[in-house]
Amino acid sequence: MAEKVEMKDIVNLCANRGFVYPGSEIYGGLANSWDYGPYGSLLKENIKNLWLKEFVQKRMDTMLLDASLIMNPKVWEASWHVGGFSDPLMDCKSCKSRHRADKLVDAKIGEWTPEPDEYAGDKTDSKRLEEIVKEMDIVCPECGEKNFSEIKKFNLMLKTFLGVTEDGAALAYLRPETAQGQFVDFANVARSSRRKLPFGIAQVGKSFRNEITPWNFIFRTREFEQMEIEFFVTPGEDDTYFQIWKSESERFLTEVIGLEKENVRFVPIKKEELPHYSKEAGDFEYQYPFGWWEIETLANRTDYDLKAHMTASGQNLSYFDTVNNTRFLPYVIEPAMGLGRITLAALCDAYTVEEDRTYLKLNPKVAPIKVGVLPVVKKLSAEGKQVYAQLSEEFICEYDETGSVGKRYARMDEIGTPFCVTIDSENFDAGNVTVRHRDSMLQETIALSELNTYIREKLI
Repeated sequence: MAEKVEMKDIVNLCANRGFVYPGSEIYGGLANSWDYGPYGSLLKENIKNLWLKEFVQKRMDTMLLDASLIMNPKVWEASWHVGGFSDPLMDCKSCKSRHRADKLVDAKIGEWTPEPDEYAGDKTDSKRLEEIVKEMDIVCPECGEKNFSEIKKFNLMLKTFLGVTEDGAALAYLRPETAQGQFVDFANVARSSRRKLPFGIAQVGKSFRNEITPWNFIFRTREFEQMEIEFFVTPGEDDTYFQIWKSESERFLTEVIGLEKENVRFVPIKKEELPHYSKEAGDFEYQYPFGWWEIETLANRTDYDLKAHMTASGQNLSYFDTVNNTRFLPYVIEPAMGLGRITLAALCDAYTVEEDRTYLKLNPKVAPIKVGVLPVVKKLSAEGKQVYAQLSEEFICEYDETGSVGKRYARMDEIGTPFCVTIDSENFDAGNVTVRHRDSMLQETIALSELNTYIREKLI
């Protein structure tokens, strides 16, 4: 990532080059609503597919699930979401802006050296949190005043209604996380797949949260995609698998996606700040232009969720170990990634400014367009389309014959295309094309008959 890259640079590139647009823009937009454009959609899909390849396709112990977006409301009652999934809301009485009190405290703590450990664990208690805001002399980020309301608990669940009436009997919720689907279907998956512990259930899908303060572009939104695995293990083996999945998650972020290692760190969550369902947890954070923020959470959820659903439903969700002839509730290790956050991290990490050009130095595996096909002149359109047809059998390509070759190279560089193939009469008549590399700008002459193999090997 360029040293001085700012979020406005990323936002402008996304809008101008077709990565992300404001949602419902022709109607004046909708707060914190974003549409992924042609290149953003492909980038996001490539990241998703790499995750599926690494953690489902290449593993013998993990299976895929696609659970419903709308589940029985009792699911969310059992999982504590209806009663406890809330943020501490504070209003500034002076400017009427709205803030999460815990985030105001976190921001203030980040300014202090050393970190004041005496505040750890206090932020779950509203009255104590109000006292901390006063003790730390926190001011409103919008107007600078210290005129806050009392904290109100704001539930993040997005409600909907099923059927023709909008009453309590028809109340339902859009899921705030994908994870509960894996827990509710645990017994079904174990039975139908005949898998033995340890095994994982993976899921990719949309989740919805009525966030108080969505912010920083696509980082925190009300509608988002998650990539989550619930990995079920025998109690007593959970600590070992926590470390295994910590290594696997770091490998995926830095080696598979290609984020710079210095921009990724793991921050353990202090015991006094752990969620109520966790034995151990930590966040993988990425250094965005706006600071270090969570990109993935890793948690040892113990048997909390299975136990809660078994108690609430009356159904037996225990696992029978045929080797030891014992029955128990497995522990669960959960690596949970935000797809939008990883997409944003990939864009920030790749944004590169050199003396005479700006380009996205994306890992070729995640780049939305793999090959740009550029005939030198329009009269070679037929030849260019022939090359496009050949390459597009294997790769996502883009054809461009408008403007100078230099300007077309620049456009391809800005969307992160790792290779451009140019067609000129002399080379083509000899059965060759020219391949230009995005990062080095070096050009090679490659036989048309070997072109697909050449690109394929570069993308491994």
